[in-house]
Amino acid sequence: MTEWNADDLATIDRDGELRVAAQRPDGSSRTPRIVWHVVVDGNLYVRSVRGDAGGWYRGVRHTRTGTIDTGDIRAEVTFIRDDSRDDAIDRGYHDKYGNSSAVDAITSPAARATTLRVEPR
Repeated sequence: MTEWNADDLATIDRDGELRVAAQRPDGSSRTPRIVWHVVVDGNLYVRSVRGDAGGWYRGVRHTRTGTIDTGDIRAEVTFIRDDSRDDAIDRGYHDKYGNSSAVDAITSPAARATTLRVEPR
């Protein structure tokens, strides 16, 4: 397992949006999609607000690899299913993005079922 550099993780955490592009089996990248993200216990997490129906999520689920880009940080990453901190991740989304119907959606059972830990490769 590769860990994030603390400065890079702090930069990623400060940004409100993250562009995620899944890697195709042939090595090319899918079209980047904007997602919300949180850092919990030194790990970066993303979810699909549309649950399993999210197009970017289906692509990531297939290869488990891709890229993330904040504008300041671009990295090749591995996506790992991880539901071990879902309650803390929910709190992280509320703390970072406030209380709204969008946050309700990203903390819904369908979205929680797509929690991915993002690790640099």
